[in-house]
Formats: sequence, C-alpha cells, structure tokens
Amino acid sequence: MRLGFVGLGAMGQLIVPRLMAAGHAVTGWNRSRDKAVTLVEAGMLWADSPRAVAEQSEIVFSIVTDAKAVKACALGPDGIVAGLKKGGIYIDMSTIEPDESRSVAAEFAKAGSIMLDGPISGSPVTVTAGNASVMIGGDEAAFERAKPVLLAIGPKVTRIGGNGLACQMKIAVNLLLMVEVIAFGEAVALAEKGGVSREAALDAILKSVAASPVIGYRGPFILEGKMPEVPLADVTLQQKDMMLALNLGRRLGSPVPLAAAANEMMNACRGLGIDGNDFVVAHRVYRKLGGQE
Repeated sequence: MRLGFVGLGAMGQLIVPRLMAAGHAVTGWNRSRDKAVTLVEAGMLWADSPRAVAEQSEIVFSIVTDAKAVKACALGPDGIVAGLKKGGIYIDMSTIEPDESRSVAAEFAKAGSIMLDGPISGSPVTVTAGNASVMIGGDEAAFERAKPVLLAIGPKVTRIGGNGLACQMKIAVNLLLMVEVIAFGEAVALAEKGGVSREAALDAILKSVAASPVIGYRGPFILEGKMPEVPLADVTLQQKDMMLALNLGRRLGSPVPLAAAANEMMNACRGLGIDGNDFVVAHRVYRKLGGQE
C-alpha cells in the first residue's frame, strides 16, 4: 500500500522502517529534513509538504508533539487534509486532547476523507521489539481497512470507539504508567533507606508480583551508570502527558489524585535540575527527600 508519514521524530524513525519492512511504500515529511536522511537512504520517499505526502498516499500517519503541531500539519492549504483523496484515511498517532482530535476529524469529514485517532502505547524499546500496541478511535469500516497496516507497527491493535476515545484511553494508560514508575522509585528509595542495596531492591521487585513490562525495561535505569543519555521519555515529555490527564480529569469531573501527586514529583525533578533525564529519575527525588543524597 502507498503510505505517508508526517513527523519523523524518535517514534517515527522506528515506525517507518517497520512499515517498509512489511512491503509498503512510504513517503515522509518532517519540519527538519535532516531527520529523514537515514530513512531516505533506507528507501523512504521524501515530499516537500504534508499535502504532498497525502497526495501520494492511501493512508497517512502523523506523530507530532501536541495538538498545535497536529493542526499545523493536518489542516490548511499545505496540510494533509488538502492532499488526501476522497475516502482516504488519516491516522494521527499523537497524544493530544480528545476534543482537539475530534475537531480535526470534523475537518476531514467535511473534506470527504476520514480521520482516526491512533495513539501508540509503547516506548522506543517496545516499538523496536515489535510489542507496541495501537488504539484506534473513529469509523469502524476505516479501522478495518487500516488494520492490516497497523499490525505492521505492533501486534496489538484495538478499536476503542468513536473519534477521540483512543486519545482518551491513551491519556488514561499514560496516567497509570507514570504513577507506576513514580511508585517504583518510592518503593526502592524506602528499601534503600532501611539498608537494602539498590541492586537487591530492583532484583526483588522484578521477581515479585508487582513486576511489569515498564519496570522491567525502565527500572534498571536507576542503577549507577545505567541512565540513558537519550531518555525514552524525559521529565518534560512525560509531564506534558500528565497535564493532559489532570486537565481531562478536571473537565470530566473525575478525580485523579495519584496523577496529581506524580506530577508534583516531576516538578521536584525540575527544581533539582535533573529533568533532562528519563522520568524514572524521580527515584533520586525520593532519596534526596529521605536524606540519602
């Protein structure tokens, strides 16, 4: 199938090769063309605008930072909506507010094409391993058309419901993930304060009923010398998603006290100047508060 991909950041760099490996022809675009060099060398075609990408594609994907960036690449005379053929499918994989996603979907419907929200749940580690999951919100028939392509990205593809609901579910999943990782740091710091070595605490958790995939690949980062130079998700990126959860909770009238507490630990990371690290670095905040650093 002829596919398009807009936004060639950390995740796009990993998703596009999977699509090409599945036999699809991919045309891409990114604000900074230098990020596309490796992909072009691997066989990806380049287009000079999101509209040009869409003109050559049956299905177009995007994954960008926030709702503002989604609108910038999706709407307007140079946007995806202007180039996508009638009945074409646009799948936005960004993590954005559900209502913002619905507003973009409405513009595609007016143009005679279809938008699905399709946020990906997983880090670069899970995408590379082929274990990422994709949640879809929007038209069911369009989902069925796109599903074989989505399965090239990851083996777990689920339609959540109508437009915006996949975005809502992704925010809920990210809330859970962040609270889990912050609680992990709290538990290890408590064990350390009582005399357990950090290595022993990590090993015990990974062998316990509390173990999970995210702790399995992210937990070891707290060991000396193991924090990655390039974070899977630094404090700023993760806090952006947590703010989406806090705002959604406020709008829906649904309490999110654990999300609020986790967000405060991200604020503390900023205060200590360690926010350039993967957000599991919150473990260090607990150690400092407990007098261990």
